[in-house]
Amino acid sequence: MRKFLIVIERAGKNYSAYSPNLHGCVATGSTREEVEERMHEAIELHIKGLVEDGLPIPKSHASAAYVAVQ
Repeated sequence: MRKFLIVIERAGKNYSAYSPNLHGCVATGSTREEVEERMHEAIELHIKGLVEDGLPIPKSHASAAYVAVQ
């Protein structure tokens, strides 16, 4: 099993998401839950395409942290 970080952003009335490790792999949805589901599907399709094209699956190298400032 592989894990990939996804970044979810509020985009007006919708949400968008992307993975820093999988360039071009994006999704949108009307709720946070919907965009997470769609991003899961997008990652599966993206990896399937890489495998079919004989390309390597990138290793997950991204991480996230919050920084508190005043």
